[in-house]
Amino acid sequence: MSGHSKWHSIKHKKGALDAKRGKLFTKHAKLITIAARDGGADPEMNPGLRSAITNAKADNVPNANIEKAIAKGAGGDKDGAQLAELMYEGFGPAGTAMYVQVITDNKNRSAANVRIIMQKNGGQMGGAGSVGHMFEKKGVILAKAGSMDADEAELAAIDAGAEDISVEDSEFEIITAPSDLMKVNDSLKGAGFEVGKAEFDFIGKNPVKIEDLENAKKVLKLVEALEDDEDVSNVYSNFDIPVEILEQV
Repeated sequence: MSGHSKWHSIKHKKGALDAKRGKLFTKHAKLITIAARDGGADPEMNPGLRSAITNAKADNVPNANIEKAIAKGAGGDKDGAQLAELMYEGFGPAGTAMYVQVITDNKNRSAANVRIIMQKNGGQMGGAGSVGHMFEKKGVILAKAGSMDADEAELAAIDAGAEDISVEDSEFEIITAPSDLMKVNDSLKGAGFEVGKAEFDFIGKNPVKIEDLENAKKVLKLVEALEDDEDVSNVYSNFDIPVEILEQV
């Protein structure tokens, strides 16, 4: 399981995400608005929108919020039209790379905020192309095996089109080609999986192993500071921190 997937899973169990639910709902709404604006309001014809809706529901975003965000994107709303999706690149503590997705109506504000957050937390902003090549875009599905045992579940995931499979604390992380994300998602559901999130992710090609608590704290402090910014939708990093250390942070 990728580093930040493990970290978010642990935070979810600890209830740490509940305190930030309002910000989380806003981030989901922006992702839905952008997807609906760029690909249309029909989730069946717009895999990006379908993925955004699936993930919003997994985080308990109310249906009314989802419908409002779709209408904002697909209906030519002025605020929705002004939103821009950007990727900022930088370096974090312990040799990690940070690839930051931003959805904003003010590019100058977002660039300044990301730069300041990195500088204050042991990181440094990089130029375009400085770390993007270190990541590969993939589809990522988090699911539980339902009534299947581990071997049955793994075979079912392979049959569904998974490129790679890992298991952490009974939760499967299933990697797909980006174009196959929702097709594999549907196949997993049909096979009996309890699917949670299905999203596009940028996975580090060469993960940076971090095995001491102090460096882990520094890296995750930067990630959380970036995620707390209102314009930041996702933070992708190539850190690999063992679960036993993540649980101490």
